[in-house]
Amino acid sequence: MYIIGIDEVGRGALAGPVVVAVVALPRHFKSLLRSRAHKIKLRDSKKLSPKSRELWFEYVKERSLILYDVSRVYPKKIDSINISKAANLAATRALARLLATRKLANRDMKIFLDSGLYLNTQTLMASGYRLNPKTFIKGDEKINAIKLASIVAKVTRDRYMIKLHEFYPRYGFDTHKGYGTKSHIKAIRKHGYSDVHRKSFKVKHKII
Repeated sequence: MYIIGIDEVGRGALAGPVVVAVVALPRHFKSLLRSRAHKIKLRDSKKLSPKSRELWFEYVKERSLILYDVSRVYPKKIDSINISKAANLAATRALARLLATRKLANRDMKIFLDSGLYLNTQTLMASGYRLNPKTFIKGDEKINAIKLASIVAKVTRDRYMIKLHEFYPRYGFDTHKGYGTKSHIKAIRKHGYSDVHRKSFKVKHKII
């Protein structure tokens, strides 16, 4: 049996993609997670330091029994369909890819999403998958698979935003990762929107 957790990162950012990760844990992994080598308590990504998130991400990648996949939806698509639909689209894509490439379609699965995320079950069922996903309020604080998904999504997005900084150094993506900090808003006011900004998102201060 697999416990599958799904979470997103970047919903409220002014720039960059929304990223959704799907992590599938074999049921027996619950006990192993408590005694991991680094001895860092598993938490939602927002409650971990960048170093701790990186260590947990490496932990996921190093263990063949843990399966995961990631999907991104970029600003142009976000602007055209809105952020909620974009996040749900990424969740559906990531899960579909995981199920297809890892051949989990006929396995016994429980699928849990963090609050605010929903799957397009019609699309997935059309591919032959039988699913009964459940969305949990504060799932990233309660379910290990969702906690790991939040970490995978966060690390993946942060790395991408750091790379974007090389092409758009004026905005400081390496520090705020595209979120609406004072320095980011100031940079937008000075330089205008870049190609990786979400034009449909309004900043708190008028851009001159």
